Amino acid sequence: MNKSDHHTAPAPNLDMLGRSGAAPLAEVFEVLKRLMAAHPGPAVEEIEADEALGRISAQPLYAPEELPVHPRSVMDGYAVRAADTYGASANLPAYLTISGEVKMGEMPTAGPAPTECYRIATGGLLPPGCDAVVMLEHTVPAGDNLLEVVKPVAPGGNIIARGDDVQTGEELLPAGHRFRPCDLGLLAGLGLGRLQVFARPRVGIISTGDEIVPPEQTPPPGKIRDMNMAGLLAMVQSQGAVGINYGIVGDREDDFVAQMQQALAECDLIMFSGGTSVGVGDLGERVLGKLTSPGILIHGVAVKPGKPVIIAAHGPKPVFGLPGHPVSAAASFALLVRPLLAGLGGRRHSITPTETAADPIRIPSPVATATLQRNLNSAAGRTDLVPVKLQTSPTGDLVATPVLGKSSALSTLVRAHGWIIIDAHRQGLDSGSQVAVYNFDTPDLW
Repeated sequence: MNKSDHHTAPAPNLDMLGRSGAAPLAEVFEVLKRLMAAHPGPAVEEIEADEALGRISAQPLYAPEELPVHPRSVMDGYAVRAADTYGASANLPAYLTISGEVKMGEMPTAGPAPTECYRIATGGLLPPGCDAVVMLEHTVPAGDNLLEVVKPVAPGGNIIARGDDVQTGEELLPAGHRFRPCDLGLLAGLGLGRLQVFARPRVGIISTGDEIVPPEQTPPPGKIRDMNMAGLLAMVQSQGAVGINYGIVGDREDDFVAQMQQALAECDLIMFSGGTSVGVGDLGERVLGKLTSPGILIHGVAVKPGKPVIIAAHGPKPVFGLPGHPVSAAASFALLVRPLLAGLGGRRHSITPTETAADPIRIPSPVATATLQRNLNSAAGRTDLVPVKLQTSPTGDLVATPVLGKSSALSTLVRAHGWIIIDAHRQGLDSGSQVAVYNFDTPDLW
C-alpha cells in the first residue's frame, strides 16, 4: 500500500440494504453529551472508607489537620543538630555522644545537648532541638556511647517536617475521583473514616435471539452459548457500576417487551445485545419505538466493528442496542457506553486539577505509542477500532501488531492488549506509522 492510497476522500455510509444514514462518531458523541446533560445525576450515599475502593467521591475532600503533625525520621540513624556534623568526613569525622534514644510510639519531651545525639528509627518523632537525622550508614561506632559521623547532614535532612505531606485545609481529592488504594491510605492517616460517594449506576443487560442458550447448557444444532452477557456484565462491573442480568429472550416481541419494561423500571441504563440489524427477526427497533420516549436517537454508527448500534432514551435513561457479535458488542461498549456510564456514575474524566468534567463524553487518553507492524485499510467516513498486540522489538521499541478476525471471533480480543483507532478521515495506516494504543478496560485512565 502506498501513502498516496490514504488520501482523504468522502465515502457514503451505506447499510446492508444500500441505505445511507450511519451517523459519524462526532455526531453520536454529541447525542451522548445531550443524554448526559439531561440526566439528573447519581444519588449520594455515605459509606465506610474501607468499602470505598473503586467508588467515586461525591464531594471534594480537604485535610482536617496537618500530616504529619510532628516531624519524623525517614531513616534509621541518629537525631542531631545539623550544625554538629558540618565538615565531617571519613578522614576527619565529627564526634557525638549518644545520650538517649527515641522510642517508637512515644513523644520525646527533651532532646540531646549540643554535640550529643539520640538513636532514632524510621518513623520516630524528632526530639526537641534536633533538625536532622544522620543515616546509620554515615556513622561508625567509636566506643561506649561515642559515635563518629563521616558525612555531614543539612538541616531537614532525612526527616519529614510537620505538614510536609499535607497542610490543613488542602484539597486532597476532587469530587468525581475514583478512590485508589493510595487515596484510602492517606485518608486513613487523616482520620477520614466515612466518605460521601455517588451511588453505583444500575445497568440492566438483556441477551436476545432464538439461537442463544445459557453458557451452562450444551447447545443443540443451530444454537450457540451466550458470550455477551458474561462479557458485558464484567465490563459494567469493571467500571464500578452494578450489572443486572435480565436473561435471554427469544425473537418474540412479547417476551422482549416484558423484560425491557422491567429493566426500564429498575435500572439507570439498559443494554441489550442482538436484535439491532436489519432483518425480520430483529425486534430492537420495534420494541424501543413502543416503550421509550423520546425514543430512538441513533440507529447505525459509522464505526467498525459496531455499526448496527441503536441509541435510545426513555426520559433520562439511556438505552443501547448492541450488535450480537461479541467483538462488535465489546467495541461498542468501549467506545460508546463506557464514557456515558462513567458520567452517570459521577466520574471525572481527568485527574488534572485544572480540568473539569464539562466535556465528559470523550475517548480516553491512549496508554502507549507504538510502531504499527503492518498496513491497514479503512473506509473513509468510518472510524475503525483495531485490536492490537503489544510487543518489544529487538531494538527495545514498542510495536503494535493487529490481531485480525471476524466480529464473532472473541479470541481476537483475548489475544490483544488494546485498540488503535483509525479516524474517519483516513483510508488506512501504513506499516511503520506511530499509533496511539488505547486500553478501554482500565477506569483509572479516565
